[in-house]
Amino acid sequence: MYHQLELKRNPQNSTTRPTTSRTSRHASSTTTLPAATKPTPSTRKSPANDRRVVEPNQLTMMFNVLEGVINNFIDPPLRQSVDPRYVLSDNFAPVDELPPTECEVIHGSLPSCLDGAYIRNGPNPQYLPRGPYHLFDGDGMLHSIRISQGKATLCSRYVKTYKYTMERDAGAPLLPNVFSGFNGLAASAARGALSAARILAGQFNPANGIGLANTSLAYFGNRLYAFGESDLPYAVRLTSNGDIETLGRHDFDGKLLMSMTAHPKVDLETGEAFAFRYGPVPPFLTYFHFDGNGNKQPDVPIFSMTRPSFLHDFGISSKYAIFADIQIGMNPMEMIFGGGSPVGSDPAKVSRLGIIPRYATDESEMKWFDVPGFNIIHAINAWDEEDAVVILAPNILSVEHTMERLDLIHALVEKVRIDLKTGIVTRNPVSARNLDFGMINPAYLGKKNRFVYAAIGDPMPKISGVVKLDVSKGERQECTVASRIFGPRCYGGEPFFVAREPENPEAEEDDGYVVSYVHDEIAGESKFLVMDAKSPGLDIVAAVRLPRRVPYGFHGLFVKESDLKKL
Repeated sequence: MYHQLELKRNPQNSTTRPTTSRTSRHASSTTTLPAATKPTPSTRKSPANDRRVVEPNQLTMMFNVLEGVINNFIDPPLRQSVDPRYVLSDNFAPVDELPPTECEVIHGSLPSCLDGAYIRNGPNPQYLPRGPYHLFDGDGMLHSIRISQGKATLCSRYVKTYKYTMERDAGAPLLPNVFSGFNGLAASAARGALSAARILAGQFNPANGIGLANTSLAYFGNRLYAFGESDLPYAVRLTSNGDIETLGRHDFDGKLLMSMTAHPKVDLETGEAFAFRYGPVPPFLTYFHFDGNGNKQPDVPIFSMTRPSFLHDFGISSKYAIFADIQIGMNPMEMIFGGGSPVGSDPAKVSRLGIIPRYATDESEMKWFDVPGFNIIHAINAWDEEDAVVILAPNILSVEHTMERLDLIHALVEKVRIDLKTGIVTRNPVSARNLDFGMINPAYLGKKNRFVYAAIGDPMPKISGVVKLDVSKGERQECTVASRIFGPRCYGGEPFFVAREPENPEAEEDDGYVVSYVHDEIAGESKFLVMDAKSPGLDIVAAVRLPRRVPYGFHGLFVKESDLKKL
């Protein structure tokens, strides 16, 4: 069988991936991570951290043999994008769960506004892959740093999805990976037949969910959810000692079917959340929202989207919801006959933006505008201007590499203005750098904002630093006003902004802190950094040494203490 002899699940990983050196075009501050003595590994185990070692039964072992034939002879991981030896190298390698563990503040002090928890989601496969594996596959693991009165506690726990628990109890993987398991007709047929056999044998019930919760988190309706686009959200909570518990799969009283976006938009003023789902069968797009109490409102199917598109994110303004029908979509023919990913690019397609009223009850007022070559995966913000709508988002210039070669992607942040009366679309780049994971002060969602904090791809998916953009500058001006590079072979994640005085309506937009996990690949240790958002160099005001490394991941969220108590 195909084994990863070089890859081991442990705090350090000797396998390295190619690195690319780039010179910044802008003046920036470079982080010199405060020196600290490495912690002595602890041999104490919490009962909550004892992972049950389950020996697969004879039926599971038989299915595993068949899976091995598929992985070795029908669909071996030949491409770099699905080779686990590459995809899970360096700090992308998975880690085990970690019970609540105290951390050491090694620089500065943690501001009182950070009392609460910063939680970041990301893929962390429960079992090392025996075949193809994509970066987007992998069970969701939450890494939470709970902060109280200047002290910090780290905890890492899997989101206990139905898929995770069934595979844990079986002692082996049961379901094929969504992004890497269906490459070509033979592989799709073989893995599909094997999955059907497992269902008939009673190994899992697809009605209980087959997806992941590895992408993001959101807090609304006094609940905290972990998301993945392949399943319903899972409700989670933090205990008083900083532990993470999965409460279960949530269908909002049976009103949410199948799945939803991993990027719901939460209006902090009203408590409402806006979301959608997309899929390979009509309606390819369905819009909906939740009221201030977290109750789901009726679906609004969008039949004017005539073909399946990869809709990962969207924008919301005070009046409208904005959707991007991009050149990336479901690609069944390429998957079946070309051996490629089920998601691929279509260079002949013209990208367009669809705008629908925020509280629409049907799609009768949906309007579409052609925006050639505008391919967004993430949206930063959107707002209204008289008879126009503006959306701010990174545009993927090399869209053909989106699934296969993330290191070749360049994301150019653009400000796109759509005049709803004339239909004229105006586009302006705000930075020439390769930027993604753009975040704003959450209080400015749907409102005209000035500042954006974005991650520097060097190249993606590794993030070498953070920039602060002032998008109020004139047309075609470089909008970078501050930046911080983490240092040689130090890489971070999505920057998240936390306001210093969130209850103060007079506070300045950038009065707060930018936080992120950062890993030093040379020293082999991870830190939690707190940066002053107003300073020209995004100065570090606090650094917390973590008791073990935190792998690179996707999206995070800060939840204040008062909201944690409501869970």
